[in-house]
Amino acid sequence: MPHDREEVIEAALRALDLETKVRILAGQDMWSLPAVEEIGLASLVVSDGPIGVRGTQWSADDPSIALPSPTALAATWDPELARRAGRLLGQEAHRKGVHVLLAPTVNLHRSPLGGRHFECYSEDPLLTGAIGAAYVTGVQEQSVGTTVKHFVGNDAETERFTVDNQIGERALRELYLAPFETIVRAGAWGVMSAYNQVNGVTMSAHAELQHDLLKQEWGFDGAVVSDWFAARDAVGTANGGLDIAMPAAGSPWGEALVAAVRNGEVTEETIDHQVRRVLRLAARTGALAGADPEVPVDRRPAPIDGDALAREIAVRSFVLATNRDHALPLDPAALTSIAVIGVLARDARILGGGSAQVFPAHVISPLDGLTAALPDGVRVTYAVGADPREKVPPATGPHWTELGATFRDGDGAVLSSVSLASGTGLWMELPDGIDPEALATVEIAGRLTAPATGTHLLSIRGIGQYALTVDGETVFEGPIMPDSDDLSALFLHPPETRFPVELTEGQQVAVVLRQQVMMPPGMVIVSLTLGHAQPTGTPDELIEEAVRAAADAEVAVVVVGTTEEVESEGFDRTTLALPGRQDELVRRVVAANPRTVVVVNAGSPVELPWADEVAAVLLTWFPGQEAGHALADVLLGAAEPGGRLPTTWPVVAADCPILSTTPVDGVLAYDEGVFIGYRAWDRTAAVPRFGFGHGLGYTSWAYRSMEIVDGVATVTLRNEGDRAGREVVQLYAGPSVADGERPVRWLAGFAVVEAAAGESVTVTIPLPERTFQIWDGGWRTVEGAYAIEAAHSIMERPLSTVITIGGAR
Repeated sequence: MPHDREEVIEAALRALDLETKVRILAGQDMWSLPAVEEIGLASLVVSDGPIGVRGTQWSADDPSIALPSPTALAATWDPELARRAGRLLGQEAHRKGVHVLLAPTVNLHRSPLGGRHFECYSEDPLLTGAIGAAYVTGVQEQSVGTTVKHFVGNDAETERFTVDNQIGERALRELYLAPFETIVRAGAWGVMSAYNQVNGVTMSAHAELQHDLLKQEWGFDGAVVSDWFAARDAVGTANGGLDIAMPAAGSPWGEALVAAVRNGEVTEETIDHQVRRVLRLAARTGALAGADPEVPVDRRPAPIDGDALAREIAVRSFVLATNRDHALPLDPAALTSIAVIGVLARDARILGGGSAQVFPAHVISPLDGLTAALPDGVRVTYAVGADPREKVPPATGPHWTELGATFRDGDGAVLSSVSLASGTGLWMELPDGIDPEALATVEIAGRLTAPATGTHLLSIRGIGQYALTVDGETVFEGPIMPDSDDLSALFLHPPETRFPVELTEGQQVAVVLRQQVMMPPGMVIVSLTLGHAQPTGTPDELIEEAVRAAADAEVAVVVVGTTEEVESEGFDRTTLALPGRQDELVRRVVAANPRTVVVVNAGSPVELPWADEVAAVLLTWFPGQEAGHALADVLLGAAEPGGRLPTTWPVVAADCPILSTTPVDGVLAYDEGVFIGYRAWDRTAAVPRFGFGHGLGYTSWAYRSMEIVDGVATVTLRNEGDRAGREVVQLYAGPSVADGERPVRWLAGFAVVEAAAGESVTVTIPLPERTFQIWDGGWRTVEGAYAIEAAHSIMERPLSTVITIGGAR
């Protein structure tokens, strides 16, 4: 057997008949491709990311590290940190038997209403490409593949399966394709095709973009996989550049693709082209016998402490947006009391919903993190203040024990049992050993010790036939009907039904929720959630309680944010306002205590109408499992908040130059061309709340000098503060005289620097040729004079110089 990888691939290909070739181009189930023993091909296993590796089970039985959200990772502006995140996820993938990670998501923040923006990096293609390329490099250094997604134009969720995004060629090249190009040229092994159409052609069959551009022009030698259920016809997708159709259920290939080859609609050369790419992916990950993996085990990175890295990324991602009179950091030695307020301070929202969901072994809430970090003599009080959640949260917490799921056949015999971290049960792949044909019911059960006397709410999220019992007494039995025909929405966001139950404090009850399983033919989809909410006061009483707690404390820390009902995969946002009465809560608390620090727990921009009234605003994104530890580090000054905004935050949504994500007659027109994000804000009279790149630290910086020689900018700056700090030096370029055809300025490069108090530091940032090019049927350098600005943010640019490109004067 030859040992050269390409020779091994060709030998394996020659040994396959047409039917086997076609078989390995589609899933054998939800998360894997079939093995072919005769050529030494193992089953390739894929898993959702991007903040952790869930594996094939939607279960807490095998917990996953939960890193901060992609917007948080981009807010670090640190490719090397992103690379370390990738290495950790590659390490996790090996632990879970996963060959390919379905990440990263590199679509752009075109409108702040995009519901899945927490899973994308930025409004800027250069920052997105730099962070994404480093992340991909890190994962693949573990010989684990990545699939950069969603290629291309999946910049919103509304009608995402069918919408036709009409994008001009220049905007497509300069903005939306640019991060993909950067990452592909950096060596990505996989790309995931988007659901949507681009300029009238569905992406899973878009030969011009998938074959001609991606594979031919960019030289991509990896595999293109469909988004799940996105491949819809055999001939169009095969001829359109797709290589893998996922999952097994609903695949248009199989016998239909074999028939298309037999009748000449698809050539066998096309099939060989696809198989070759699948085999190459398998070889790189060590799943093809005779071919060494891309990175042998002895050359892979040293083991990484996941908890420590999750904490470090969170700290480095937090953006200190305002800090009046140096309110932060707090001095723990001088504190005697602190009020921690907000339901999200206790029930931290650490990640976004949908494909990004994983189940960490532990979660440190802001309340837990601060309580643990403060000296014993500091009094910590907690108040809910306002609960913005529209649905009853999944059963979880110390008052729930023995939470788990039981799978039974029609006779009631147990097929499998798994533990659960909460009352949420989601499966797109059944636990090992369960025959889907035999499965009749799924139960979620646990023991509740009532933490308070009064009316407790139990809830069911799901559709189908249910029975809910408390200590053997039936609370509900009957059907719950769907409220949507969107299968993805019904899986991730099914309707909710509530049931009041009277309990006394300390009373222990066994709660069992049973669902009669009715899965679509050929598919495994089980979704049910047991919810629980303990008795609370009225909304007015909760706010009054918070006000009293704030008034009685030296400092109030209020945690506000979004909920799964307003920011998640599967739908776009309708408003940027914080849900519920959180704005009212902040205003009432700051009126009672001027030393109010607001922590914003949201994956993407929200309106902050009180931002100028409070002592400090700290943006923490969805901060991952170490949220509370990282928050304590930053609030108490053990670490500096290192984040800078990867996207613009408006004062109010109406100020945004691009807002709507709603198609008209199935079409979403990108009429703004290349003017999105800060590029568009520079053309409006409105001023954003916080500009692109903004973020404060616990020191100050003086930008001293900049010179540009041979396409490289050298910037010198000095730490003017009394403690060590970190700065993100941002470089912007733009025509020295605005021409209206191009943005006023665009991000040209950036670098992270560190310096001790009083220390000067010099950094070099290259200005590549693409900086000065536009797409005009090809990449064309626009000659002339350019202003190059060294900046703290798009709105604070202390150094500027003019250079001339080309022969123009």
